[in-house]
Amino acid sequence: MKKVGLISLGCPKNQVDSEIMLGHLTKAGFALTNNENEAEIAIVNTCGFINDAKEESIERIIEAGKLKENGNCKVLIVAGCLSERYKKELIKELPEVDAFVGVSDIEKIVDVCKELIGNVGAGLKPAPTTTASPQRILINPKHYAYVKIAEGCDNRCSYCTIPSIRGNYKSRDMRAIIREVEQLISEDVKEINIVAQDTINYGMDIYKERRLVELLKELVKIKNLSWLRLLYTYPEHFDAKLIDIIASEEKLCKGFRISC
Repeated sequence: MKKVGLISLGCPKNQVDSEIMLGHLTKAGFALTNNENEAEIAIVNTCGFINDAKEESIERIIEAGKLKENGNCKVLIVAGCLSERYKKELIKELPEVDAFVGVSDIEKIVDVCKELIGNVGAGLKPAPTTTASPQRILINPKHYAYVKIAEGCDNRCSYCTIPSIRGNYKSRDMRAIIREVEQLISEDVKEINIVAQDTINYGMDIYKERRLVELLKELVKIKNLSWLRLLYTYPEHFDAKLIDIIASEEKLCKGFRISC
């Protein structure tokens, strides 16, 4: 059984991606380890949003690369935003990395690991993606979890690189979100943190109208859910219905982060 160590950097959206990858790997029979000296496969899930984050990601990749020289590590994989945005440049600058997996390809992590552990440095064949959500491996304290309700962003703010990294806004199906929250609550999670680059815009792409309020009304019905928190909200999109449910619903936390 091959041991995998994963370093997760960046925002809660990136953390969800890390937890999904760990879920896929565990289901496929890989063992997880927090000991970097035990890991045969090292994965660095990177952030590429601002310069400080990019520098931290590069530093951690270089540190992980040293494990291939001096430790048990045989394979180094770089995932996440930095891979999505700068893959061509990184291939030239970081020859110690065996594979780059962008945010749009995290579902392929098992295929990447299986191929590389048997043939380090081999070219990767495309693997089919799946819409199924595996059971995640939470990497934070078990009383709370992040749930991503959408990917990407359509706001196109001049200072923000999210659309160029994660693409246009893509809402998840409401039923899938509710099922995921129910599953997490059944595992004794008490607080759910709803995340998207703009949570208020949820539903515009697939339902042709904003349905965050409708989603919140369904989520607060879930038994044993104690708190529900919104990360992140876009100021321009607040309306009376959203303000009313935040004010009136006891399970909804009154503090939330603004995306601006």
